[in-house]
Amino acid sequence: MSPARKRTVTVLGATGSVGGATVDLLARRADLFDVEAVVAGRDAEALAEVARRLGARRAVIADPSRAQALGDALAGSGVSYAAGHSAVIDAASIPVDWTMAAISGAAGLAPTIAAVRRGGVIALANKECLVCAGAAFMAEVARSTATLLPVDSEHNALLQALGGQSVDDVETMTLTASGGPFRTWEPARIAAARPEDALRHPTWSMGAKITIDSATLMNKGLELIEAHHLFAIESERLDVLVHPQSAVHGLVTFRDGAVTAGLAAPDMRVPIAHTLGHPQRLATSAARLDLARLGQLTFEAPDTERFPALRLAREALAEGGATATVLNAANEVAVALFLDRRIGFMDIPRLVEETLALFGKVSSAAPASVEEALALDREARSVASERLPAARFRAH
Repeated sequence: MSPARKRTVTVLGATGSVGGATVDLLARRADLFDVEAVVAGRDAEALAEVARRLGARRAVIADPSRAQALGDALAGSGVSYAAGHSAVIDAASIPVDWTMAAISGAAGLAPTIAAVRRGGVIALANKECLVCAGAAFMAEVARSTATLLPVDSEHNALLQALGGQSVDDVETMTLTASGGPFRTWEPARIAAARPEDALRHPTWSMGAKITIDSATLMNKGLELIEAHHLFAIESERLDVLVHPQSAVHGLVTFRDGAVTAGLAAPDMRVPIAHTLGHPQRLATSAARLDLARLGQLTFEAPDTERFPALRLAREALAEGGATATVLNAANEVAVALFLDRRIGFMDIPRLVEETLALFGKVSSAAPASVEEALALDREARSVASERLPAARFRAH
């Protein structure tokens, strides 16, 4: 890749796992990219280090109480800084060619929308944008000049396996799951799992929330919802396979019986580089897939008895309306409670299911706007949190 001019970029979520992989790619190819802004939640020192490393023009911290710490860490660097929600939105709105949207959770929705409205390439690593506000988010993309490219390894693999062909020619799209740390565990052992057990992912190095979601298989359910919106494909044509080697990330089965698959070593720099260089290929030092050394690829159907979160997500996708928004909000609350040791591992899907049941008593259409989605997200979080005292949860 050798563009006539440097490509301008912004990194939203610069200190997370995806942000770190992005920073590595940008730092290695400083000859190709100019970094306008880097944004993080509250780790001021790590953000300042990223800003200095990339020569960013601006660094923004979402937590206003960390503004002074950011300023101190950037002293003498020449990097301007700001703090607070408005400053994050302003940073996301700076005209650039490419934006990494990697702020985790529903908190990433508003900044990502700001980037979409501005235009350019949006490398989407925040699945909650599509789970929480899928229809509204994709409508914003359609109204904009933005190009949306998925960064999740599974969706990026599906995009590449699709090869520009029409989704009308697709029979099924299959996302793969590693199965997480509890793939072979018995139900009683899973129920007694502690946060430190769930955080030991066998393949990927990720943030705490997504790692817990991988352990419950909720992450794969959220990815099904994401794929539905990204590719405008019905839930009936989406499937999941457990694939412990994490070499095959997605498969596309066409109506003539042909199957194409996206394979790569489990390294987030591969899908990030695909979006960063698009439509060209960006050379990277990412690990290469050695199939001979790997020796075998195995697949199995997911077990929704031991991992009911995947079933809940499938049901939410099939039901439509506001169900996925409620699912996502309740899951974020439940995961935080588990990490805090206030509930047990199997209480995560239990709390999500109870919250969905409460909202199911009132029919609700899909959020028509991002603002509606965020309002429903807040309401669902409140309901999920209120269920805690009444429920018979056990912390381990």
